[in-house]
Order: sequence, then structure tokens, then C-alpha cells
Amino acid sequence: MDAKTGDISGCPFHGSAGTRSLFGRTNRDWWPDQLDLEILTEGGRAADPMGEDFDYCEAFNALDYNALKKDLTDLMTDSQPWWPADYGHYGPFFIRMAWHAAGTYRTGDGRGGGGSGQQRFAPLNSWPDNGNLDKARRLLWPIKQKYGKHISWADLFILTGNVAIESMGGPVFGFGGGRKDVFDPETVYWGTEEQWVDTGAETRILPDEGKALENPLAAIQMGLIYVNPEGPGGNPNDWEGMARDMKETFARMAMNDEETVALTAGGHAFGKAHGAKPSDTFSGAPEGETLHRMGFGWLTDPEEIEKGHITTSGIEGAWTPNPTQWGGDYFRLLFKYDYELVQSPAGANQWQPINPDPEDMAPDARDPSKKVPTMMTTADMALKRDPDYRKISERFRDDQAALDDAFARAWFKLCHRDMGPKVRYLGPEVPTEDLIWQDPVPAGKQASDSAVADFKAKVLASGLSVAELVKAAWASASTYRNSDHRGGANGARIRLSPMKDWKANEPDKLAKVLAKLDELRGDLSMADAIVIAGSAAVEKAAKDAGFDVSVPVTTGRGDASQEQTDAESFEPLEPFADGFRNYLKTKASVKTEDMLVDKAHLLGLSIPEMTVLVGGLRAMGAVYGDKPLGVLTDTPGKLDNSFFVNLLEMGTVWEVVDESGDEEFVGRCRIKGAEKWRATRTDLVFGSNSRLRAVAEVYAENGNEEKFVRDFVKAWTKVMDADRFDLSYAKYHK
Repeated sequence: MDAKTGDISGCPFHGSAGTRSLFGRTNRDWWPDQLDLEILTEGGRAADPMGEDFDYCEAFNALDYNALKKDLTDLMTDSQPWWPADYGHYGPFFIRMAWHAAGTYRTGDGRGGGGSGQQRFAPLNSWPDNGNLDKARRLLWPIKQKYGKHISWADLFILTGNVAIESMGGPVFGFGGGRKDVFDPETVYWGTEEQWVDTGAETRILPDEGKALENPLAAIQMGLIYVNPEGPGGNPNDWEGMARDMKETFARMAMNDEETVALTAGGHAFGKAHGAKPSDTFSGAPEGETLHRMGFGWLTDPEEIEKGHITTSGIEGAWTPNPTQWGGDYFRLLFKYDYELVQSPAGANQWQPINPDPEDMAPDARDPSKKVPTMMTTADMALKRDPDYRKISERFRDDQAALDDAFARAWFKLCHRDMGPKVRYLGPEVPTEDLIWQDPVPAGKQASDSAVADFKAKVLASGLSVAELVKAAWASASTYRNSDHRGGANGARIRLSPMKDWKANEPDKLAKVLAKLDELRGDLSMADAIVIAGSAAVEKAAKDAGFDVSVPVTTGRGDASQEQTDAESFEPLEPFADGFRNYLKTKASVKTEDMLVDKAHLLGLSIPEMTVLVGGLRAMGAVYGDKPLGVLTDTPGKLDNSFFVNLLEMGTVWEVVDESGDEEFVGRCRIKGAEKWRATRTDLVFGSNSRLRAVAEVYAENGNEEKFVRDFVKAWTKVMDADRFDLSYAKYHK
């Protein structure tokens, strides 16, 4: 990392010195007494009670959508004595719930977000920034129970936020359903810190110390969704640092400056922050609470709740005099008054207007006859202090319609960024407009079997090698991430900026292959042509190894244009490492084999699928730079099990190539000492790791040669078709 610029060269795995765990601290680290259920998932047993046959999209389409929205609207003002609604309206509370469900999304690896209802599980259910949202979810339980399988928790969180905005007169751009719940905490790297933000954790950006925000993280401190609202590390006077943190963290959550300002102002037009008492007067987070609390944490004392003695962020007060009504008061007050630094009853730093007019005071959350001062956080003040933010803020102050539109669009993006292509959106309120961040792809057309066969023949007679064709297809399809459903072969963005120039794709060689395919493809889309050509190469490699197999290809992919491609937003998809191609940009702070597993996870692969793909790609010579690394065969280009046979045979002894930094190895004849092979960590791990070796042994066994080929074809096809939502979702849009 460059100590001045914070440049981390696109690496999603750079961190502190030394090798770190790929997934950081686990739930068991935070809560060692947590009930361990992992033993019940051994042997592939699923935690999902709905079963593999349950079709959530079909169930959602049968939902009485209007009735659900009416029930949610009624809930907004149905204040419950066990958790009274501020100002008699739960709308602001539910906006925060939805925001924090979606706001964990980060572009670095596409993980986080509201797509699977993870806010129900640790660690998110117990993050300090999610304080008391356990009550919001319990308020929703009667509605979830009523509509059952027809609405997932994941969809319900987001839809409730939309209804909350609408119920207070705010603008909404639309809603797309289809988020299927999971029933396990997802494995996500949230950081390595050993403290939450409210117990003295350090900020993740320290320019004076040459410390940048580690990729793929986006939040500025452990346990926060975005930034520390009091200022960097709690310093309210570092306004330049506050703006820097906001720009960095929101950018990593796919928001530009205008969207950041609109979201901040729009969200803070509603409700209040809570810091009525010091936080140490309350109990702990839900995951560490005693059994009889039934999953409730933080504040559980009925008398304190009734009085409104609630603390979450520690900041106390409303931003506007009308906390349950959409309007322009936020910017009006921000620019109308000078603000002074004060401390909340909980001791948090916040800003209060000097000598506010009575009509600009806010009602008390429990007693509307009382008036209290409004406030701003240090993050709010950055919209006035930072020149870039101020210019946008002044425009929104003077043009309410512009703010309405910008907030509605930014909120929609916040809540849907991780849903992938628009075809995955369901329901009557899906907007018709195509948005560039949805990575639009024009509809393709099916090709006839004869057209596919003719093209395959031309490709195989073109002079392009098996390795060249396989690498081009893999480079295109393996960009897919099942975390946010971005990337993949559909759209053929491998031929556009920035993908065509990525180092991992060997741009000059890729350009040669793409030019030839474009010359030969006829009426086929480039997206289809790339996949068909790769599949033809796999068929040839299998035939050369003695196996007659057909690689399934489903045509109908479209070709995206450069104008339909937000090049900047695709930059985080660039591979820093791709163990399948034996590519590593430079040594990172996690083990290279860990990055292979991470890549496999984003592709939705199982251990056997990852294993067979690595072995097959190595056998065909489809490795970065056409190097001999991992190509453990004398006949590269054939789809056979030679990688596993030669990796596991006992006549070879391996040693580190000294100058490689423990990344490259040479295999020598155990008896004569002569060099036989070269390999990397992502090769040798299939012999050194006991679980991977067990799978590798299956593919190396006599009699399993054909099984290896057929398993490879199945896994290959899975990757090639990973993003074909245009096919799998077609039945839901009839």
C-alpha cells in the first residue's frame, strides 16, 4: 500500500501486516457461549426448513400485495406499549431497519446487503449500529406470520421501509421483490478488530499513519453500517476527515456524492437519534443476552422504555421540526443556523442550532406538547462544510423536486443494488426504467442447433488453441458473483472496458481470440459465441483424451454496449487472484489458496466442483501466461485427470522456489532429483489439505477417468450459465 495515497492496487485482501484469516473474526469469537449448531449441518444437511422444492418467487407472485401494504401502513401508527412509537409513528424506525438491512452491501466483493435477510442473524443482529432493531423485527412478526411463505423476511424488511416513506409523504421510486431468505449466518469478512465501535475501536482510515480502508470492507469501523456520525474516531472537529470517510465508505457501497447527500438528507428528514442515557446503563446485544430475554437485547426495562430513555447511537434528538413528514426542513435548518458543539445525555458529540426559532424546535418523542432543540451530527455538518457536498446540498435546498427524485432513486438503488439483473425483480411496483447500475443487457435470440454446430466447426478449424478458447470463455463467465449477481458471460462485457484490459485476462491474447470469434460468429451474439467456442474446445479436449462428450450450451445471450456499462462500477470485479487460471497479481495478506476458495464461493461452487474445474483447466493448459505452473502433464490440451494423478503420485518431492516467497514450488524426482513439474500453492493445496485431497483422490483413481470428464463438463456448464436469469426467471414474468 502507498502510504500517501492509500493505493492498494485493487487487492481485496490487503490488510495489516502478516497473514490474516480470510473471514476475520467469527460469531464464536464474539460470543463463545453461543449455541453451536454446526454439527447438525454435517453431511450436507440443510438448515433451510422450506426444502429444496420450495419456489419463493412463485410464492411471492401469489402474494396479496395490496393487502400486505395496507397492513404495513396500519402498523406504522399502531404504537405498542412494549415499544412505543416515537411521535406515534414507527415509520422512521422501519426506515432505519430497511436501510441497515441493505446498507451492509459493498462493491469490493458484492457481499452484504439485504438480499437474504441477514439482519436476523449474528453478527449483524448485534452490531452496535443496529441497536434496538431487534424490536423493529418483532413488531413485524405478526405480519410475517400472517403472510407466511408469500413474503420473505428479506423482502419484508425492504418493503416495510418503502411503505414507511410513503406513509410520511416521501417519494418512492419502486420496489422489486424476490429476495429468498436463508437460515444460516452467511460467512462474510467484516474485519479483524477485536472491539466494537462503542468500546474504543479505531477508525479504519488513518492517513497520517499511512492506513487506508482495507478492501473489501466499506464501513469505517467494526460494527458500523457506514461512518461514525460523531466524526472520525469520534472527533467532531475533524470535518475534512468526516467528509473523506463519507465519500470513501459510500463509494464502496456504490453511491456517488449526489446519492450520498440525497440519502443522508432524505433519511434524516425522518425520526430522531437516541442517546437519552449513558449506554452502560443498558444490557448487552441480543446474541449475548440471557436465555429468558428471548432474543431481545440492549434496552429491555419497561419503565425506561415508557419514559423514552432509549440509547442506540448515543446521539439524541431529531433533525427537523416535523420528524414524521417529508419536506425540505433538513436543508433549511442546516443552512439557516450556525451550530455549536454539545454533548448528548449519553455523552456523544453532536451539533445544536444556536438560538433556534420556536417553530424550528422539534416535538418531544413521547410528549408532543413539549418542544426540544433539533440537532445535526458531524456527518450532517459535512454536507455544509465540504465544498463538494455543499454545492449539491444547496441545489437540493433550492429545488425540492430535485431532492425528491434524487432521494427516491438513491433509496431504490440502496435497497436493490445486490439483486442483480432487473429480470430478478418481481411484483407490481417494479420500475420500467432501465438503470445503468442494473447492468442492462439487450435481449438475445436463440440460435439453431445447426448454427451452433457450424460455428463450432469453424472455431475448431480457426487455428485457435484449446487453451486460448477455454481461457476466453472462463474470463467472460467467471466474472459472475453470486453475492450480488453481477458479472457473467451474458452481455459479453469481456470485450468492453474495463474487462478487456484486465491483466488476468491477458489483453493481447484475449483481443486475438475475440477478433477471430467476431469474424466467424455470423448471427450469433458475441456473448453466445464466446461460450460456444469455449465449450467446443472442451469437447475437443475430451475427445483427444478418449471421451466423446457434449457440452450443453443454451444460447440467447445478448451483447451489452459500452454505453450500457458503468466501467467504474465494474472495477471491483477485476480478479486480484484467480486460482482456477493460476493467476496472482502479487502476494497478499491472505493465503493464495484462501483466495481460490473465496472465488469458488462467489461462483457458487461446491468443493468437488472447485476441485474438478481446477484439475481440468490445468490439464487443458488454460493457465495464466501459458506458464507450466500446475500443468502436470506431458500432453497439455487433453481433458484428462493427469493433474490429480501426477500431483498425488509418490515419486515426486516438492520444494519451495526460494525467490517466489512461498508461492511457487518445483517437483523433483524422489530418486534422481531431476525437475519434473512446477506448481503454485493453489495446486499443492489439493494434495496437502486433507479434505481437498480426499476429493482429488477420487478423480485420480483408476476407473474414474470418465467421471472426472463428465463432472468437469457439469461444473463448467454451471459457471457458463450462472447468470442466465433471463431464462430461469422468464416463467415469473408471464
